[in-house]
Amino acid sequence: MQPLAYPLDSRVLYAAWEQFITTRQLDDEVLQIMDPVILRSWQRCAPRLDARSTPRLTVLDREGLERVLMNHFDLIAVARPVMEDIHQFVEGSGFVVTLADSSGCVLDLLGDPWIVEEVARLGLTPGAYWDEGRMGTNGLALALLEAMPVQVVGPEHYFIAHHPYTCSAAPIHDVSGRIVGVLGMSGREEASHPHTLGIVMAAARAIENQLQTDLYVREANRRLAELKSIVGAVSDGLLAWNQEGRITHLNAQAGTILGLNPWTAVGRSLTEVLNPPRQILEATEQGKSLRDVECRFTVEGRPIECLVSMQPIREGSQRTVGYIATLRRIEQVRRLVHRLVGAQATLTLDDLPGETPKMRQVRRQARIAARGTAPVLLRGEDGTGKNPLARAIHNESDRADGPFIAINCLSIPHELMASEFLGYEGGAFSGALAEGRPSKFELADGGTLFLDEIESLTLEVQAALLQVIETGHVMRLGGTHPIPVDVRIIAATSADLGRLVSEGSFRADLYYRFGAFIIEIPPLRERVEDIPLLASRLLTRIGRQLGRKVTLSKEALAALMRYPWPGNIREMENALERAVAMSEGEVIRLSDLPVTVRGRYVLLPGAARAEPVLTMEEAEREAIIRAGWACRGQVTQMAVQLGISRTTLWRKMKRFGLHPEDFKNGQQPRSRK
Repeated sequence: MQPLAYPLDSRVLYAAWEQFITTRQLDDEVLQIMDPVILRSWQRCAPRLDARSTPRLTVLDREGLERVLMNHFDLIAVARPVMEDIHQFVEGSGFVVTLADSSGCVLDLLGDPWIVEEVARLGLTPGAYWDEGRMGTNGLALALLEAMPVQVVGPEHYFIAHHPYTCSAAPIHDVSGRIVGVLGMSGREEASHPHTLGIVMAAARAIENQLQTDLYVREANRRLAELKSIVGAVSDGLLAWNQEGRITHLNAQAGTILGLNPWTAVGRSLTEVLNPPRQILEATEQGKSLRDVECRFTVEGRPIECLVSMQPIREGSQRTVGYIATLRRIEQVRRLVHRLVGAQATLTLDDLPGETPKMRQVRRQARIAARGTAPVLLRGEDGTGKNPLARAIHNESDRADGPFIAINCLSIPHELMASEFLGYEGGAFSGALAEGRPSKFELADGGTLFLDEIESLTLEVQAALLQVIETGHVMRLGGTHPIPVDVRIIAATSADLGRLVSEGSFRADLYYRFGAFIIEIPPLRERVEDIPLLASRLLTRIGRQLGRKVTLSKEALAALMRYPWPGNIREMENALERAVAMSEGEVIRLSDLPVTVRGRYVLLPGAARAEPVLTMEEAEREAIIRAGWACRGQVTQMAVQLGISRTTLWRKMKRFGLHPEDFKNGQQPRSRK
């Protein structure tokens, strides 16, 4: 019955029921007062149910009921307090509050003892199904079928056994709109009132709201658990504080970095547990963010260097409610630099070709140096492979997992050398980056710093390098405290450092520091026997890069071994790269080599062009020819110029097929053999 149909007349309702049961039809006058919902239900029930008989009751056994109750535990847990509140307000009125699931199975009921006992005789007990197919027209069934609040009064029930009662029911929806249950209030027919329907409607809505709230709380808790797991898995430290400056979150990593207990630090003032760096305080006052800024925290008097990124937490788009910062120890940054920069240090001593006694001696000394910690000095001509040897020493040492930082000292301008090597604090001088810059020693911490052409260092940087070697600490420009570093120094030079020491351009104490391990790398011309092996390895690498497989012809290899290689291995590598590019097949011919190599030309110091390398016999013949042109064939003067006797000169000229007349007629001398 609709609430607007009150006051009701039970006799009119019973007459309508009697007419429908008898004729399966209703008069037009009766149709005007009938609730369409009730009429549709009667029409569905009539073909299959006998209204004057006893309903076919279906009740679950104890085990089945327990399974159903467990499946609807959340619904019962939320609905039960609401049912108790309703019963508290209507206690003594003869009503029972009922909860059923979406199939019409009664889950729970609560009411005055006498009415509970009375409705139990009708079958309204936990485990009983009150769907329309079994129990005919009733409030619980119609609320589920029509998906709306329904009130069934007296004769509106299909079964005559239910006519003495009234039932108001409202469906319960979950957050997706699906019906998960129904809440009803049942009592004697004479106690029916439209307010009862309002009560169950409000109660059902309260249950829906609570179910929705519980779902959101569970989702929020799940998200919070996920967030905590993510925060715990992040390798960076996370520190968050609110606008009042109180710490709201500190993950385990941040606690380890700062030496704080997260459980005791949360809730305390940020300035109470640590001394925030100046950059964070300024950014907090201005409401700005920071990105990878090097900062120094002070915790219980201990300075802790960190790389910090900070972001304001804003409510909406304007109001700042807190800040969150990520912390990384400087050591982590250095390891990252090693992965990006030091990844190229993959050579080992076994990769350095050469089986001559001199090269075996170099490898033996390098292995000894790799096991030590003292600085190493590599000496040799340009292009002899000092850089690869330094990398190989690094990889043979226990620092192989650390960074390998290579620097050519000659490439750094003198006026910038101090800041490049020593780094600087933020704002140390005009033009300095606000976040500062770490020193090269810090970047190489735990690994090796290779300084090529060390003779190019200024005296000031030489002094700083000596201090790092002796103390294991570096002081940045503008810094106020030394930074501990653990770095191995390998230097290389092609200059005579002893002479530079005597000239005052290189510190003697630094030179002596490198005296423990000095490795002399022989030039290529002093180990000609290594040229075939070295050329083969270079061609393999070049061919792999170009996707080709190339070899040397016998003539080309012979030319390589005759050439003096003033540029050493670097010159040979360039020559072979050109030869591979010039070759058309898989074999490098003599004509593919540069003309300077196949003609044994060499660029002498201070010369404008390359000159051929002469054998002793060729040089001797060339000297006689030049003397002949200078003296116009006068043998006595020629002998004086050459510093030999006339007899010796005549004998040599005869051997070379030269005659004094050749230099008088202005013609090119020819052999007269």
